Amino acid sequence: MSFQMAYHTDAGIKKKTNQDALLLKTAKTPMGRIGLFIVCDGMGGLTQGELASATVIRGMSDWFDTELPKIIQSGNEQIETVIKQQLAHRVEVLNRKILDYGEAANIKLGTTITSLLIVQSKYFLLHVGDSRAYQIHDGLFPLTKDQTLVAREMERGNITVEQAKVDPRRNVLLQCVGASPELELVISSGEVKEGDLFMLCTDGFYHEISEDEIFFSLKPDLFSNELQMKETVVGLVELIKKRKETDNITVLLTKVTPR
Repeated sequence: MSFQMAYHTDAGIKKKTNQDALLLKTAKTPMGRIGLFIVCDGMGGLTQGELASATVIRGMSDWFDTELPKIIQSGNEQIETVIKQQLAHRVEVLNRKILDYGEAANIKLGTTITSLLIVQSKYFLLHVGDSRAYQIHDGLFPLTKDQTLVAREMERGNITVEQAKVDPRRNVLLQCVGASPELELVISSGEVKEGDLFMLCTDGFYHEISEDEIFFSLKPDLFSNELQMKETVVGLVELIKKRKETDNITVLLTKVTPR
């Protein structure tokens, strides 16, 4: 299999800096072409959020280049388990690194991470925070749950979906990388089929757009090349800005194609 990819990131209509960060990486391996796709939403004063998100991106990029090839070449029968363990370990190390930096500098900083690794016909998803991942084929399928106060209140039945949209606490995270020694990361896996499209985005992308709008704009059969994908995501980000979203906005697409 191969990948068609596109992304767009924008500081938005209010913020001077863009503290989001992203990664798109593919490589040829004995197991075929593999891909790692990540979005991060940094938070912290001045440029500290930018530092946190960039640190995670660099650390994950390094893992893809140096550690993942060893796992693939090992021929380990338990490769899926090993990949999950190693993904989690790398993010836990990065969590400690950012936490130590923040404590030494007496500042608070952190970042979300939503990371999608595709190996053969399998995806591995690692998630901390409120960025999101969706799998799109004949419908729009969420692969993540927001680790936010408002999402938890909704799950407990304390507030409705409509109340959540305007709740002043909607940006309060329960988890992020670099904020606490205890990190509750979520790892899942699933099947990948040719023609599937995956979308990763930060929260600035999804507050002002509906899931129906996302699905009808990003149906996989609408796209035969990366330029079409790029033009579509740029158009969606511009639409979101017109709807007065004030946060940084990042969206990443990868479509799984035949070789």
